[in-house]
Amino acid sequence: MTPTPTSPFGRTVCAMVTPFTPEGELDLDGAQALADRLVGEGGCDGLVLNGTTGESPTTGDAEKSALVRAVAEAVGDRARITAGVGSAGTRHTVELARAAEAAGAHGVLVVTPYYSRPPQEDIAEHFLTVADATGLPVMLYDIPGRTATRIEPGTMLRLAEHPRIAGVKDCAYDLLGSAKVIAATDLAYYSGSEELNLPLRAVGATGYVSTVANVAGPLLAAALDAFDRGAPAEATRLHQQVLPLTELMMASGLPGTVTAKALLNALGRPAGPVRAPLRAASPDRTEALVKTYEAAIPGPSGV
Repeated sequence: MTPTPTSPFGRTVCAMVTPFTPEGELDLDGAQALADRLVGEGGCDGLVLNGTTGESPTTGDAEKSALVRAVAEAVGDRARITAGVGSAGTRHTVELARAAEAAGAHGVLVVTPYYSRPPQEDIAEHFLTVADATGLPVMLYDIPGRTATRIEPGTMLRLAEHPRIAGVKDCAYDLLGSAKVIAATDLAYYSGSEELNLPLRAVGATGYVSTVANVAGPLLAAALDAFDRGAPAEATRLHQQVLPLTELMMASGLPGTVTAKALLNALGRPAGPVRAPLRAASPDRTEALVKTYEAAIPGPSGV
C-alpha cells in the first residue's frame, strides 16, 4: 500500500464555487451552507476559495476576504481553507495573501503570473516574494494552458527549498515532470485535472483540488480511499465511474464554473448565477449534466 502523504492543505480538496444571489451579489449565507455540505457530506477535507472556479477574476478584494471569513466561520477546524490569491502582479498578490491570512485562511494558492509571460527566474522570485509575505503555507498553481507560462520542474525544485512553499496544484499535463519533482521533494502534489487524480496519486501525489467535487466529492474521495487501502481495481472502477461527468463538466467547451453552478442550481444547492463575461449553461446542457450526474451517482450519495 502506498502511504498517504500529509499536507497542510488537506487531501480531498474542493475548488468551491462562489455563490451569488439572483442579483449577482455575494451570497455569504449560501457560501456557508455549501461549504458546510461539502465538508460534512461531500467527502472534502479542504476547500479552495477564490480560485478560478470561484470566479476570482470577477470578484473584488473585499468580497474575497468576506468569503474566507464566512467559510472559516462555517467549517471551523473540520477542513483546511486555502485562499486563491494569484494575480498578474506581485504587489497585488502579496496584498491578497496578507488579506487572506487576516481573514482566517490556512494557506494560499498562488498561480503563475499570467499574460506577461515572465521568464523562470522572475516566476521564482514572484513566488518567493509571496511566500515571504505571510506565515501561511503556499500552494503553487501550475496551469500553463491559462497563464501561457508553466513552472518548469527545475524551478519547482528551487522553490521547494523555501520552508513555506509546501504544495503544487498540477494542471501542467506533464506526468513525467510531475513524477520527477514528487520524487525529489517533499512538496504535496495535487491533481488539478480530475482525469489525473488516480494516475498522479499512483506516483506519489497527495490528493486533488477538484471542481467536480462541488457535486461528486464522495465518489472522487472513494477512489482515493480505495487506492490507499490497497484496492487498485476498486479505485480504477470508481475513477472510471466519474469520467463521463468529468468530461461533460470540464472538457465540453464550457468553463467548470458554469457547469458546476448549473448542476448545483439544478440540485437545489447554493450557487446562483455566474458573473459576466461568463453566461449560464443552456437548458439543454443543464439537462445533459443532470442526466450524466445521475448516471454517475445514483441515489442520494452525491454532495
